[in-house]
Amino acid sequence: MEKLHLLREEAIEETKQKIKEDITHFLEEHEHCPSFQDYLAERSAFFHQIWLNIWLNKVTNDVLRSHKKAFLRKKGYDIEGTDKKLINKLFRNEIREYLPFHILNWLTETPPVEEEWKELYLRVRNEYLKKNKEKKQATLQKETRKEILSYIDTQLNKLELHWYVELRYIFAKKCLNDLETKTKYQSIEPYMLEEKLEEEGQFTCDSFKTVSDFLKEFTGSIHKKNEHWDGHGWEYETYYYPYERFVFYHSELVVYRSLLQHMPEELRINYENVFGLKLTEERLSRISHHFLLTLKSRFFNMIQEEYIEDLIRILEFPFDPAIHLSLFEKDLKKQEERKAAELAELKRQQEEEERALEDIFGREYSPSFRGDIRYILHIGETNTGKTHHAISRMKEAKSGMYLAPLRLLALEVFDTLNSADVPCNLKTGEEEKEVLYANHVSSTVEMFHEKDEYDVIVIDEAQMLADQDRGFAWYRAITKSRAKEVHIIGSENVRELLMELVGDGNVEIHTYKREVPLQVESKEFQLKHAKKGDAVVCFSRKKVLDTASRLQNNGHKVSMIYGSMPPETRKRQMMQFIKGKTNMIVATDAIGMGLNLPIRRIVFLETDKFDGTRRRRLTSQEVKQIAGRAGRKGIYNEGRVAFTKDIKVMKQLLEQPDQSLRTFAIAPTSGVFERFQRYYHDMDTFFYLWDKFRSPYGTEKATLFEERELYELIRGTDIEAKLLLNDLYGFLHLPFSKKESQLTEQWLECMFAIVNGEELPEPQLKNKNLEQKEVSYKAVGLHLLFLYRLGRQTEAYYWERVRSEIADGVHESLRTEVTSLTQTCKQCGKKLPPNFGFPICDRCHAARLKRRSRRKPPKH
Repeated sequence: MEKLHLLREEAIEETKQKIKEDITHFLEEHEHCPSFQDYLAERSAFFHQIWLNIWLNKVTNDVLRSHKKAFLRKKGYDIEGTDKKLINKLFRNEIREYLPFHILNWLTETPPVEEEWKELYLRVRNEYLKKNKEKKQATLQKETRKEILSYIDTQLNKLELHWYVELRYIFAKKCLNDLETKTKYQSIEPYMLEEKLEEEGQFTCDSFKTVSDFLKEFTGSIHKKNEHWDGHGWEYETYYYPYERFVFYHSELVVYRSLLQHMPEELRINYENVFGLKLTEERLSRISHHFLLTLKSRFFNMIQEEYIEDLIRILEFPFDPAIHLSLFEKDLKKQEERKAAELAELKRQQEEEERALEDIFGREYSPSFRGDIRYILHIGETNTGKTHHAISRMKEAKSGMYLAPLRLLALEVFDTLNSADVPCNLKTGEEEKEVLYANHVSSTVEMFHEKDEYDVIVIDEAQMLADQDRGFAWYRAITKSRAKEVHIIGSENVRELLMELVGDGNVEIHTYKREVPLQVESKEFQLKHAKKGDAVVCFSRKKVLDTASRLQNNGHKVSMIYGSMPPETRKRQMMQFIKGKTNMIVATDAIGMGLNLPIRRIVFLETDKFDGTRRRRLTSQEVKQIAGRAGRKGIYNEGRVAFTKDIKVMKQLLEQPDQSLRTFAIAPTSGVFERFQRYYHDMDTFFYLWDKFRSPYGTEKATLFEERELYELIRGTDIEAKLLLNDLYGFLHLPFSKKESQLTEQWLECMFAIVNGEELPEPQLKNKNLEQKEVSYKAVGLHLLFLYRLGRQTEAYYWERVRSEIADGVHESLRTEVTSLTQTCKQCGKKLPPNFGFPICDRCHAARLKRRSRRKPPKH
């Protein structure tokens, strides 16, 4: 009730203010002063309604619903289950006559003194008359402006060309003067201040075809860029900006002078009578400046298209509107003819470029099958024995090649064949191992060469065809293989795409189904539920190490697998799990690529991943590829799959039919570079043409993003000048982690050493902790890539031993360091709970908030 009394006082004050405003309006409308009683007689009938409107609005909006309900209960209403609208309606009905404010009583209690009432009338009436006069004057001024704008619009249509030719003559004089007197500076890109401008002498008129060409030259001054641009706030100024200002300024002078000269006397006098001021060019511009904005821009665009030689010629004639209008019309006709000729030349160049694109790229990306090849497709789910069957056939052949998606899988097949008394060589970008009497080779797919011929070739993980950066390696292997039998292994979603590629050949398809069923657990997984035989999957190296640390601290023996781990270390981690020295494994999605392990249950610790640009939910194929590793045939009767959340959605992804791949990736080849060099000789043009080349239907071009980034480091250097394009691209295409700045610097140093005929710099090796050892491993790997590319196998053997020792060190660090990995507060160093989502503890966070609140200025 106290709240209602407070609201009533506020409503009374608002009502009093409303009545005072009403008195003002009443007095304004009378030519002679009415009495106070006249006001009461005319307006008192509305007083109660004014009060009700203010009172009901205030209590409806400012009284809580719970207080409304309490008020209605006191009135005897049963309001349980009543909706909001009805409660408001009942409340408004009951509150209408609650302690009403009687406006008439308030006014008559202290009626105004007659003299004060008359004074109020005179003040209100005079103010009212003054406003009316100002309103009439404003209307007259508005009408006058409208007449002037109508006149300007008419003149705009009649005199635009006359104004332009006068501006053109003024511009020509300034432009010629600058060409004869100003200094020419060197061109730099971009226009930033990192490089100092150097003088190149004087301009010559024949150096530029159009005004636009000249405006790109530097003035030698510095100016501020637009605020919305990124980067530095200042840059070297080109003539574009001062000439834009020049054209805008002189356009106004020419146009407003002409408008005043041709303006009817009656319109000018009318303006002076209404505004009490003389109509000048400045006042005319205030009225019509918006009209001129578009005109000034149009004039500047027209000026930029003018030919310099035309502007020089018109200066031979003193300015006369008729003569210069005639000159402009002739020049405009010539300009159109020149443009037509330029467009024809541009079209010819485009057609020539199209022919070059077709010759360089177009004929490269069509399959070239041999009729005597037998294609055997092994299509099916993960963990169904596809690869085993294909490699078994390769073992029986006199010669064979296995093409792997990962160096680790190439190593695994290399070991498998040699241990089965089938001599096999190993060839990856970073190592080559030759075995006596070997007719078989195990390699990564990028090491495939079209000229090599075998009895059997096995191509694994063919669904990688769709990978934008690596897919072309599979396309090339599938379509260019020279063998009696080509075994292609892939998931169900690549079946249709493979049939499109090899459908004209002799094709045999083997379909594989899981014999060990997959069972999705209905309960959300927590780390405390981890058991022997589990493979816990997450999607970053940091998450793998953190999870492994927690599991080890809980008494589990854990193996680890992640993408940046050395293959030798990964193999040892796997063998520990296979032999039972560890009882579970923590891995990234690398586990889904051909690694056959005795896994009882796959646990998805996360259901989304960062794909390089954003976090996204796992795809159906990713879930299937990883989950399929559960339930090794011959060990378990079923494979189990668990999720920490979104179980229903993840189960649907696991069970939904595969969506067929529709495109495969293409990338540059040596043949492309050979043909490119018949036309051009720089890598910049190559990247430009690669972007222009329209990828054939069903294909997707590799982005070449990493190659471009490396190229920016050596653009215009001796490296680019001294290397053949094919060789240069080969170095740009080396498979190493470009995100590691140390490796990028090492690559650059090696490139300079090669072109300068110097020894390759040895990689920097650090072994303080696990991270340093992993980077050192990659550094040696990059060094080996260079050594093998340069044919220096003898040196490579030494560095392979060094790399093997580093891999041992990584394995040891995983054994000793991971257990001690704990997340600590960045502020106080206190140990944080497992899965804590923030870098500082609650106590430090609260202290930070307290400090911030103290710094905040008080509100006024």
